[in-house]
Order: sequence, then structure tokens, then C-alpha cells
Amino acid sequence: MENIFSIISIKLAPNPRNIFLIDGIGALLSGLLLIFLIAPFEEIFGMSPNMSYQLTIPVWGFMVYSLSCYFLNLNNWKPFLRFIAIANFLYCCLTFCLIIIQFQTLSILGIAYFLVEIIVILLLVSIEWSIIKKHDSLP
Repeated sequence: MENIFSIISIKLAPNPRNIFLIDGIGALLSGLLLIFLIAPFEEIFGMSPNMSYQLTIPVWGFMVYSLSCYFLNLNNWKPFLRFIAIANFLYCCLTFCLIIIQFQTLSILGIAYFLVEIIVILLLVSIEWSIIKKHDSLP
């Protein structure tokens, strides 16, 4: 697994702002899935539409933040990447807490969806930290 992170971070290292684009597109996809897949099919996933819509609030914020960082082409990008990595991690914690709180109402498919989302976001966070570390070690 470490090899995969190294390979991806090496590919992104020459232009680290691309990770903001990946993060922003991922947030867009996550928000769209929450609105158009999870919310309308409460009986399939077990998550109430209201809760699904509430989960989109930070997701849209992450999307705007990451895409803004990408398009602004920041010279001092590391603190901004640290911020979004921490925010993504906290979102995973929030989502996991919601899985625990709503465990009785979530279906197996709903639990699987949110666990996969958490795994994907945590992989992204790992790549983001790897990119930060690679640039911290450069002279």
C-alpha cells in the first residue's frame, strides 16, 4: 500500500496543486451522490434525506475551498493542503459517528456506501500528507 501512495505522490509532486483539483472533483462527486443517490432512496440506504442534505454542507465547502486553491495557483500551498487534509479527516470522523448513531436504521448497502466513502477519503488524505512530507524534505 505504501508503494501506491509513493507512486501517486511522486506523480503529483512536481505540480502539487493538482491534488486540490482531485480533492475538489471528489467533493463534487460526493455531494452529487448524497443528493441524487442517497437522499432520494432512503428505503434502500436507510439515511434520511435531511441527514444526507446536511452532510452535503461541509462537502460543498470542501469543493469550493479545494477548487479555489487549485485555480488561484497558490505559491504557499502547503498550509492550505494541510487544512483540507485535516478537514477531510474530520469529515470521515463525522461520517463514522453517523454510521454508529444510525446503525439501526442504515441498511447494509448504506453502511457499505459510507464505509467506502470513508476509505476513499482516507486514501486521499494519505496522499495529501505524503505530498506535504515530500515537499518538506526538499531543500
